[in-house]
Amino acid sequence: MSKHNMAQRRYLARFFPAMVGYVVLLFASTYVIRFWHPSGVTLAALAVAPSLPLLAVIGVMGLYLLEERDEFLRQRLVTAMLGGLAVLLAVLTVWGFLANGGVAEEPPAFLAFPLWCGAFGLVQCGLNVRDRMSSGAAA
Repeated sequence: MSKHNMAQRRYLARFFPAMVGYVVLLFASTYVIRFWHPSGVTLAALAVAPSLPLLAVIGVMGLYLLEERDEFLRQRLVTAMLGGLAVLLAVLTVWGFLANGGVAEEPPAFLAFPLWCGAFGLVQCGLNVRDRMSSGAAA
């Protein structure tokens, strides 16, 4: 028997191909831009190509949230997503004001999603640690 429920299996079946597509498009487009020096529409298409699988990942995460029937798992997912959003907004707000004051460079917008994903993962880790500590205290 699988340790993942149906919604989780569908999520993984959608997530991994999108991430493989991201890695392939990122390396391929970077290579072509760097060594072939395209311009115009070709350059724009190559520049935007790696973002398309990431947009798919955002959709996959939303579908998982809709399809997950376990209320506990869904609540944890929403909590982690909101925690990740809070970290993203805090970091970019402070960084933006530093840039506005001439202390730092403008934050690169393409880092928003990876920053959110990292914070989302850290919040999930924090929730797991909290749960383990509270269940250990109850035992």
